[in-house]
Amino acid sequence: MTLLILLTLFGVCTGQFKPNVANGRTSIVHLFEWRWEDIAEECERFLGPNGFGGVQISPPNENLVVTNPFRPWWERYQPISYKICSRSGDEQQFRDMVTRCNNVQVNIYADSVINHMCSSEIGKGSSSTCGSSYDTYKKSFPGVPYSYKDFNEYKCKTDDGDIDNYEDAEQVRDCRLEGLLDLALEKDYVREKISEYLNKLIDIGVAGFRLDASKHMWPGDIQAIVTRLNNLNTQWFPNGSRPFIFQEVIDLGGEALSVQEYYDVGRITEFKYGAKLGMVFRKWDNEKMANLKNWGEGWGLMPTDRATVFIDNHDNQRGHGAGGASILTFFDSRLYKMAVGFMLAHPYGFTRIMSSYSWPRHFVDGKDINDWVGPPSHSDGSTKAVTINEDGTCGNGWVCEHRWRQITNMVIFRNVVSGQALTNWWDNGENQIAFGRGNAGFIVFNNDCRDMDVTLTTGLPAGTYCDVISGQKDGTRCTGTEITVSSTGSAHFTITCSTEDPFIAIHMNSKL
Repeated sequence: MTLLILLTLFGVCTGQFKPNVANGRTSIVHLFEWRWEDIAEECERFLGPNGFGGVQISPPNENLVVTNPFRPWWERYQPISYKICSRSGDEQQFRDMVTRCNNVQVNIYADSVINHMCSSEIGKGSSSTCGSSYDTYKKSFPGVPYSYKDFNEYKCKTDDGDIDNYEDAEQVRDCRLEGLLDLALEKDYVREKISEYLNKLIDIGVAGFRLDASKHMWPGDIQAIVTRLNNLNTQWFPNGSRPFIFQEVIDLGGEALSVQEYYDVGRITEFKYGAKLGMVFRKWDNEKMANLKNWGEGWGLMPTDRATVFIDNHDNQRGHGAGGASILTFFDSRLYKMAVGFMLAHPYGFTRIMSSYSWPRHFVDGKDINDWVGPPSHSDGSTKAVTINEDGTCGNGWVCEHRWRQITNMVIFRNVVSGQALTNWWDNGENQIAFGRGNAGFIVFNNDCRDMDVTLTTGLPAGTYCDVISGQKDGTRCTGTEITVSSTGSAHFTITCSTEDPFIAIHMNSKL
């Protein structure tokens, strides 16, 4: 009996690190600002068939409706209540999406804003996605309900109630982030209201949560909420499964707090990952791909079993958050595809892909003054549907990087090589590299300004393979480049420096 209790407690304490993806699936995609009905359709028609493990969705709870500027993306991060009601859809549409996605083995991970409510400067009204009232002067949110007793004003020691010094850990956790009303998460009542909300999502069928602004919450407060969460819905998940937790903690060094403080709570978004890879692929500060031989912990990144990794996210692709100008996005499509390809080929971390919408960038003094622009919308502010063109790309202003052939096929590559060690590393000392994943896959990059013509040991069985970057396997033929692996496991690779996609990837399932 004692052993059973210990094993149960161990599961509760460690289960939140497991992404809960179905067997054979290894990556999730952030469908930023998509409507629930569009996500449901995408799960069935594309994500499920192509081996994606899940979708990170935008916050599903009721939020402030902002009209100046008109319906910016960041209004989703200004909660009014925990009712499931946003411009992505209502509760019934949300339930339908979760059910349909789970039925094709694509999990749903909800972006969860639990550190704060809306800005203290909003005032009184009912301009919210469900019509709930609020009074920020009185700190009253009847839709939850929260009152002035549930906020951190009495703990914050700054004159204006906002964070003034990021080298003061107490300010970072106890004061307002850019004026957002900071919840008193140490209070049992607040923890109960948050866990009620998250448990409702779990019972509907959600597999886990991205916890927004986690560095602005004390790790012990987050853990207290996580321990109150239900096990996952057994209609889709094994009995006793715990919700996956990944926390947004931006730590580039030089502050009073560290990602290490959050290791025991769940996984963490590793912001150094995209920032440093961006430097390498852009060749800034004399960085080069040959230096990636010890990529991961050897570069000062957190332990692989704690890291959720990505090239860009909805914040830093707009110049917010972390990474600055080094961050690669869909605007830098050639380098971006290579960086995502490297991420999906390399074994480090749990991988998340970004899927964006486009906006008209306009730089003034180095800053994009259109960084606030919300999703493609109609004149009434409602979000436009994600349409699919004949060639499989998206219309209506949606970029859909996850549908780019090179990225989709690398998601499949990662599934095929899962669990295999990194092997057969080769580099030219500069920006031509190659490596294998056991005997299951091999990838080659040419980010140099000169052509590449090499014969390399792949570790793969002899045969003819289809490169999944220039094309893919189609029955008994390749739609792109063919690669022949000899009886000794070696293969010849040529990549010109001017080619649109200067990398090649082959795996066991791409063999003719």
